[in-house]
Amino acid sequence: MRLTGHEDLRIRKTITAIKKAFEELICEKDYEQIKVSELCARSMINKKTFYHYYSSLDALLAEFQAEMSSEFVKLVGNYRLPEEIEKVNRAFFEYSASQGLAYERITCSTGGYSSIRQKMIDKVTEQTWGKSGAFLALSPIEQSVVLSYIRSVCVGCYREWVNDGKRMPLKEMIDLSGKLLCGGLDRFFEINKR
Repeated sequence: MRLTGHEDLRIRKTITAIKKAFEELICEKDYEQIKVSELCARSMINKKTFYHYYSSLDALLAEFQAEMSSEFVKLVGNYRLPEEIEKVNRAFFEYSASQGLAYERITCSTGGYSSIRQKMIDKVTEQTWGKSGAFLALSPIEQSVVLSYIRSVCVGCYREWVNDGKRMPLKEMIDLSGKLLCGGLDRFFEINKR
């Protein structure tokens, strides 16, 4: 349940406790291992209360990721693509670096988060690339390949950076991933204009 700030204090405390416990559990174990009963015990609520606000753990995870993607879209939603892809890449890394361990696990996991993570990616794509005339002029397969390339470079570089313990300074990682990303996209759109 997304809080608007107009809810009763008791409801706000309950939802906050659920989300805090969920974030802690994400940091401790794989999504498939999280149980509603464990989340309820940690939140100090009963299952009936949990199911009053969420139909399932997937619904809670979807909301958690929707909140993250909404924040990111606010940062990049007005960039012109593909012209400002380097700015989007920078924003992705800066935003990602400012999030906590739960975000890292969701973004870097190859397991249970992938299907719901895809919804987050789709939302960001729709609200960014969905406004690009150059992108929309591409065939569906070209659009799919371009998006796959962008995800592979951005998320792949982020995963490697996290898995390496973030030893490379953030600025250097942004520069490296930006060069990889922009080199390929610039060339593709340049050739495609001909």
